[in-house]
Amino acid sequence: MKILSKSLEETEKIAKDFLEKLALSSFEEATIVGLYGDLGSGKTTFTQAIAKIFGIKEDITSPTFVIEKIYSLENPFYHNLIHIDAYRLESTKEMHALGWESISKNPHNIIFIEWPERVIEALPENHLKINFKFVSENEREIEI
Repeated sequence: MKILSKSLEETEKIAKDFLEKLALSSFEEATIVGLYGDLGSGKTTFTQAIAKIFGIKEDITSPTFVIEKIYSLENPFYHNLIHIDAYRLESTKEMHALGWESISKNPHNIIFIEWPERVIEALPENHLKINFKFVSENEREIEI
């Protein structure tokens, strides 16, 4: 389903709806969400909205240089929100250096990966995919 977001508030509503639908699912391993889209298309903004919904007070920025950020959650099911920016990764092997085997198996982790196509071999085939498209300065198309 493609949704046009014209504001931060609309993106937050889309993120809230996404999380509510996830609550109806059960996962035996981590919930892995690939955020696909060009630079400036809304991937980090969406992750910021998710973090806000989970009650994270820290500033959420794209982990472009540190690659991975882990945020503890006070949530009955998800204990960690993990935000990965794979843009600078050269291969799937570099995902293993992040502890990928462990974090991707833990069902209490929800993982958002920007630029997942760079490490697609490490991701399960059935990972959740969200596509982002820059439409205009204030509009983004989000396809869930």
